[in-house]
Amino acid sequence: MNRYHLFFLASILFLFTAVTSCGPRPDREYQREIRNRIAQYKEVTLSTNLDHLSENERKMIPILIEVADIMDEIFWIQSYGNKEQLMNYIDDEYARAYARINYGPWGRLEGHSGFYPGFDDKPLGANFYPFDMERQEFHALDHPEKTSKYTLIRRDTEGNLVVVPYREAFREQNERAASLLKEAAELADNPGFREYLELRAEAFLTDNYQPSDYAWMRMRDNNIDFVAGPLETGEDRKFGYKAAHSAYILIKEHEESQRLDRFAAMLPELQAALPVPEEYKSEVPGVDSDINVYDAIYYAGHCNAGPKMIALNLPHDAEVQQEAGTRSMQLQNSMEAKFDEILLPIADIVMHESQREYVTFDGFFENTTFHEIAIGMGIRNTITGKGTVREALREYHGIMEAFKADVMGLYLITKLYEDGQLPDTDLKEVYVTGFASIFRSSRFGTAGAHGIANMIRFNYLKERDAFTRHEDTGTYEIDFEKMKEVVEELVETVIIIQGDGNYEAARQIANTMGTMSDTLQKDIDRVSAQDIPVDIVFRQGLNYLDL
Repeated sequence: MNRYHLFFLASILFLFTAVTSCGPRPDREYQREIRNRIAQYKEVTLSTNLDHLSENERKMIPILIEVADIMDEIFWIQSYGNKEQLMNYIDDEYARAYARINYGPWGRLEGHSGFYPGFDDKPLGANFYPFDMERQEFHALDHPEKTSKYTLIRRDTEGNLVVVPYREAFREQNERAASLLKEAAELADNPGFREYLELRAEAFLTDNYQPSDYAWMRMRDNNIDFVAGPLETGEDRKFGYKAAHSAYILIKEHEESQRLDRFAAMLPELQAALPVPEEYKSEVPGVDSDINVYDAIYYAGHCNAGPKMIALNLPHDAEVQQEAGTRSMQLQNSMEAKFDEILLPIADIVMHESQREYVTFDGFFENTTFHEIAIGMGIRNTITGKGTVREALREYHGIMEAFKADVMGLYLITKLYEDGQLPDTDLKEVYVTGFASIFRSSRFGTAGAHGIANMIRFNYLKERDAFTRHEDTGTYEIDFEKMKEVVEELVETVIIIQGDGNYEAARQIANTMGTMSDTLQKDIDRVSAQDIPVDIVFRQGLNYLDL
């Protein structure tokens, strides 16, 4: 065992180094509260038709689930520490169930506050950093990899900060995952999928994910897609540097994907039409970008914690995006569950009766699709010599990126509609459904990037009179012309902040516009009083698949 493992094993128990018995037994009132929190999540089953898969593809799915479960194991360490120790400590079955949903004893819908006796708020840096590390101490650390997405920060036996690569910190898990991916690759009928799985196996062992990202972008006609590894940095609320492990197992909907994929070829043209000065849109999206629709059959790790993703845009590597583009991925069955179980009932409460007919699944799907497409557009490198936008905006990068995607998605739909490329789209459905969805996602709270971005969008629309709140009914009515104007204005605002690498402007917007007003909170409370779920949780795995 090398020194990295000694440091790592000593640190993963950062909250419970002295705990050897169960924690306090909660009273009945506490148990009722936890049951109510669990009830915020509507349980839905992840499944789809697998009849078109080959025999080898069907054999591959159980192997990929094993790899996904390893990503889950790693994320537990990144989010909290020792899962089994926590489960033994929590002496209440409902609290244990809520801990499994949240990947720790902190409620993600409650601003990462502790929900079990003995726990304060979740550390901003999760378990990527020592819980007692101050920002100044991190900044003073002289190590080129300290800001890498693929390293942990730990203390050595003398208390000094050290940098531990993921390949070392999670060596045992990485070796198991790599072995299983090679086994799955042998079953792959699709050569591109086989290449990707083989290179992803190597990436787990080396922390070099770029070759597998390129291979992933090259594969096109595979039936199964598997996204696994350190993907998103939102779990690191301290600096936004560290990527958390996730896994998705997806079944491609070829017909729906072909219908959308024509927009990928239009990305350079859409980029050139963005309402910003030329220097802010000179980066051309990769010509090999594509847009696909899937049914999800398994989530694990970060993407399975608390509120669930219904779409994603990958890879995040700026070089790969520039050269090979991105893949926008719409998770249709997860999206349908959220629309039917959550968004429609919310819209009946918050939208003015004259506009409720415009809340449709088509509007929800288009908003979500073009939100993800927008992530691959705009600007990735500052024009002021401050490096990448991610480096310049630091912990506010995720907020500004989510805000950009929200408003640019609406802008792109409007532009395509006006150019005759979306003849079947009803812009009223897009605008009203998108606005109603703010109330859906605002219930996630404002502790994360997407929650803050939602509030920024809502508060700008309010400031510019893009909607009216009817006091007598507590419902909202959109002004469609003003909405269009404000969306275009906000696209310009956020891209210029990103292109300038303007950290102070991003901080100011996040802190002044990213908060929830008392009136909006009361409207959210009215929604919650109707027992409408906040989000979904999955029944998933081999028992729910026809294999």
